Parts: sequence; C-alpha cells; structure tokens
Amino acid sequence: MNKYGNKSVEYLGEDFDSRAEKDRYLELLILQKGGKLSNLRRQAKYELVPAGYGERAVTYTADFVYDVGDKTVVEDCKGFKTKDYIIKRKLFKQKFPDLVFSEICKGEFTKYSQFGGEY
Repeated sequence: MNKYGNKSVEYLGEDFDSRAEKDRYLELLILQKGGKLSNLRRQAKYELVPAGYGERAVTYTADFVYDVGDKTVVEDCKGFKTKDYIIKRKLFKQKFPDLVFSEICKGEFTKYSQFGGEY
C-alpha cells in the first residue's frame, strides 16, 4: 500500500498502481476490441523539461495512451492529485497542446470522453 492508500495490483502478469487503474485498463481493452479506440499502450513517458545545468530531466509517465480517430489521448487514472502531479499536468498541456489530456478520477469511469462525445 502506498502513502495514498492505493494497493498495487497484478493482473495477467502486468503491474498496476491501483485497482482503479487496472479496472480502467480492462475497460479500455474492451473499447479497443470493439473498435472504439486503437493503439492502446501503458506507462508512456514524456519529457517535460530537458536535462541541463546538472539537473535531471522532468518527465511525466501517462497511465494510458491511445488513439481515437485522428486524435491521440493521454490518460491518467487518479485517486489523489498531488502538487507534483498538478504541476506536471500543466507542463504537459503546455508542451503537448496537440495531444488530448484526459483525467479519470477514481470512481468516474465513463463512456463519455472530454473530446467529442461517446466512445
């Protein structure tokens, strides 16, 4: 259990940070099998601030990335929004304005997207 009360979960050989993240992954797999989205991947890393001046790069790791039509959706499944996460979310949106950022909070799984209606 981490400091936010989430228990890591293993499912079919894959590790998830929480049960909510695993449940969302299963939901996205069903949507992909139904043709509503494609190219589903997990734990995609994005560089927000490059390394320099003796400092490491600042990165953001998305829970899920997938395509819906001609749009790429970057999705994070959150139970608790830390200050670090909020800052990284803002940096991400600024650096990657052409990607759709979708935030799914615990208990809010839905068939509706922020970017154009129903899946």
